[in-house]
Amino acid sequence: MKPLPYGPSKQELMVVRVFEDHRIALIFQNYSPKKMSRFSPFSHLCVLCVSEEAENNALSLWIGMASKFGLAGGIPERKVRPIWDAIDSRQFKNALKHVTTLLSKHPNSPYALALKALVLERMGKPDEALSVSLNAKQLLYANDSLLMDDLTLSSLQIVFQRLDHLDLATACYEHACSKFPNNLELMMGLFNCYVREYSFVKQQQTAIKMYKLVGEERFLLWAVCSIQLQVLCGNGEDKLLFLAEGLLKKHVASHSLHEPEALMIYISILERQSKFGDALEILSGKLGSLLMIEVDKLRLQGRLLAQAGDYTAAADVFQKILESCPDDWECFLHYLGCLLEDGSIWCDEAVNDPVHPPKFVNCKVSHLTDEEFDSRLSTASAFIQKLQADTSNNLIRCPYLATLEIERRKHLCGKGDDDHLIDDIVKYFCRFGHLACFTSDVEMFVDVLTTDKKTELLEKLMKTSGTSSAAPTKKLGLSISLFKIKQLLLGDMFKSSTSDLELSCVQMFEMYCKNLPLSKDLDPQEGMHGEELLSMTCNILVQLFWRTKNVGYLVEAIIVLEFGLAIRRYVSQYKILLLHLYSHCGALSVAHEWYKSLDVKNILMESILHNILPQMLVSPLWTGLNNLLKDYLKFMDDHFRESADLTFLAYRHRNYSKVIEFVQFKDRLQHSSQYLVARVETPILQLKQNADNIEEEEGILQGLKCGIHFLELSNEIGSKSLTFNEDLQTRPWWTPTSEKNYLLGPFEGISYYPREPLTEDRDTSLKRVIEKKSLLPRLIYLSVQSASASIKEHVEVNGSVTPDITLELKLLLERYAQLLGFSLSEATEVVMGLPNGERSSVVSDSNLIDWLNFTVFLNAWRLSSHELVQSDVNGCRPRIWDILDTSLEKYILEKVRSMEPQVCSPWSNIELLIQLVTEPLAWHGLVIQSCLRSCLPSSKKKKKSGSAYQSSSNLAHAITDSVRHLSHVLEDVMKWIKEWNRRPEDENLESILILLRNNEGPGQVLHNLETFISSMNDAELGDRIFHSLKSWSPADVARKMMTGKLKVLMEFSAICESKFKLLQSMKQQVAQP
Repeated sequence: MKPLPYGPSKQELMVVRVFEDHRIALIFQNYSPKKMSRFSPFSHLCVLCVSEEAENNALSLWIGMASKFGLAGGIPERKVRPIWDAIDSRQFKNALKHVTTLLSKHPNSPYALALKALVLERMGKPDEALSVSLNAKQLLYANDSLLMDDLTLSSLQIVFQRLDHLDLATACYEHACSKFPNNLELMMGLFNCYVREYSFVKQQQTAIKMYKLVGEERFLLWAVCSIQLQVLCGNGEDKLLFLAEGLLKKHVASHSLHEPEALMIYISILERQSKFGDALEILSGKLGSLLMIEVDKLRLQGRLLAQAGDYTAAADVFQKILESCPDDWECFLHYLGCLLEDGSIWCDEAVNDPVHPPKFVNCKVSHLTDEEFDSRLSTASAFIQKLQADTSNNLIRCPYLATLEIERRKHLCGKGDDDHLIDDIVKYFCRFGHLACFTSDVEMFVDVLTTDKKTELLEKLMKTSGTSSAAPTKKLGLSISLFKIKQLLLGDMFKSSTSDLELSCVQMFEMYCKNLPLSKDLDPQEGMHGEELLSMTCNILVQLFWRTKNVGYLVEAIIVLEFGLAIRRYVSQYKILLLHLYSHCGALSVAHEWYKSLDVKNILMESILHNILPQMLVSPLWTGLNNLLKDYLKFMDDHFRESADLTFLAYRHRNYSKVIEFVQFKDRLQHSSQYLVARVETPILQLKQNADNIEEEEGILQGLKCGIHFLELSNEIGSKSLTFNEDLQTRPWWTPTSEKNYLLGPFEGISYYPREPLTEDRDTSLKRVIEKKSLLPRLIYLSVQSASASIKEHVEVNGSVTPDITLELKLLLERYAQLLGFSLSEATEVVMGLPNGERSSVVSDSNLIDWLNFTVFLNAWRLSSHELVQSDVNGCRPRIWDILDTSLEKYILEKVRSMEPQVCSPWSNIELLIQLVTEPLAWHGLVIQSCLRSCLPSSKKKKKSGSAYQSSSNLAHAITDSVRHLSHVLEDVMKWIKEWNRRPEDENLESILILLRNNEGPGQVLHNLETFISSMNDAELGDRIFHSLKSWSPADVARKMMTGKLKVLMEFSAICESKFKLLQSMKQQVAQP
């Protein structure tokens, strides 16, 4: 064999198989493209036979060399570049033309097929894209001589990922790695596949192989991270951490560590195993120099010392940190905890909850003797006083808050001095009272005072505020803080009379208007001075409504907030308050518009959507609800799809702490209570929308796999631990969670409600709700099938397997009854008593929909089962069917007749009425449609078998009576809705505004508002504010409230009309001979 013209050294010699003709060629790493052009195409190179191991190594290198010499997937890059350019510019038709041309020249190129699949997927042709991708995959598997480079495989991976077939992408990489086990790029691609699948064990195994292959530190850390993920996010036991520690220890002994992130991972593994001494030893050794920021190193050292129980050394470390960072409040809490030997701050998981941080700092009562306790607090006080003296920055609050915390600790141990604490709070007010955070700063310190001492504190704060000679903006801030302390922290709102509270509202509103000139030169997107005054005014007006049940206060609160938004449209606090107020009043369409104006996107949907979603779920605004659910689920699904990319990116950039963080965040979102609710409610909404057409409904059910998927979800929900990611701080005081609304109940006299709801209670109750909802699609499907199978002639003709349907329906009814708190027999007894109003303690407005849904499905089961099939007293109708019709009629008409058609009437009863019509009545209508369809077959079947309707007298009576009953019920509902719309607009408008024109009660703030608008001038307020208010009117707000409520009722009326038309058509079918 002749040697090549440029002889390589031994290190440069590699052997590469050229796939086109199975030849072996020599290639040199240091050849330039110019020299290599002499050997183009590669298939014409000379042949050399070497060992199989050398061949495999050369094959692995070839993949990297191909791109180096201008090849992409075995195809010259100049031929591929136009395709990628077209894809990047979203010119997919042009890209497809280029791909088609490329395939004509390279018909068996997997890379060209992968590009075509990618283009087809981007063009919205998933089926074609999948077919082409499978062809490319088959070519890779069938012909070992084809080039398996990472470019081809990664292109296929993109397509498979977007088509939700990650397993196929993984299989391709696994096959490639089995053929070329020493190719690092392919192994990294396989690792990426396992990252996308969250297969932590396989990630670990692949990373170990890469580490053994090249010995790089990063691959060892990939393996260690994968082990950590098995423990933190998988089913791995803590003993796996011992393996991770051993791997790192061995690597450190031979190679040391070279990255700060590697050190942090090492320490976190030791910390997880409670090996704090070993961690401290590593941190204080040579590896500790990897942490370049000294404060970060000290924080870590102090935490490890405290966890190891060396509180004295830990306190010294935290003291050093405070000397360099005097405004580090968390560090001070650690410092004080170490002085008092209280390690609870590191053991309490609630402290580290990023979504719902605790309002108060928990601490254990010190076990120290009185002398030790006093001595150590004296040490802390002396150090804090030194910090205050050394601090020249007037914005640093921590040293002054620290004084209050020390006094609070004394109080908790029974050694506090109320006068000292009051004086310290007053001093803090003088220094920082103008800041918006003042109230939240001192809240937990005021809480330890008695009622009398709180009153004394209030008097001192008012006296201090009155003698202040600060600048206007600072004086405004002091006044706002004083209002907050008075109303929210000291409970003054419920000790004062109604007239005093009204006066407070007037004073705050006047203060807001008086200080508007301070904001005239601000940009519209900048926060205005005194914005909190309007939200505080709103809160008091809502409290007054709760106390007096006078709707005028709610209307006035809405007008106040609309006034604020007319001045500046960007105040999200006003919008959220308005959203809840409009929802409470029934103007849900306006509430939805305000929610949309918040422009909530991305992860904010997870934390903000709870403000509107629960109200929309029980409303007739199905289009708006569908958009909310679709946008939210799209974001969540996109995030789950892309989070793996972020995780692998963190691996590639060696940011290992982010790897753990991304995976944990993904897990938190996957267990989100709101996400599960949205997943379950989406199909239920589709079923509601199509309930008037059984053929369309069956199509929806087929798309939902007859409800089996959601049945599986209901089986899993019990073992899941839900996460609650809502930002509850954004909610108004009267509805601290979506499950609670104090305004619907009696006045309780509580001015401030805790923001930390019992998560365990919410978890349990919400699981039951989700489980019940997830049973609905399958129950509806089985009920329709059961009703159809109950017609004997239908069973004979179509061969329906009744026993299987009946048995499964019974089992699901037993589960549903258990979720209601009863056995099936006990729940049946409750149903039997529904028409007579029996068991009122069991059935209430809160669970009425669940009980009526249960009755619908129980009736469908009884139709096809042979258990306890009873007729009514006349022997004409199945007993449960009669009870169901009677109950629906009773509860719907009861709600209709209890509500006057007034714009300001309560909305909660209307919400229940809407649910009665759109859920149990709709599901019962589906059962009737199924029965009627089976009873009245097509004309051909009529000639052969006659009408089953005529041969089943009990069922015939049941259907006829149901259609008549439900038609009358819906007629009454539609008449009731028409009464709302019958009154002239001016009369409706006057009925709202007249609530604010009494000499006493609501309207005093509105009077001041109208006075202000009439007397305002351009020069004082500035052009922007002046022109915004010039076109604004309280009457427009009342009109918006009225039209918003009527719009919701018209949507409900359209739903009722659709169901009424369905019943009329069924009535005509029944009447036909």
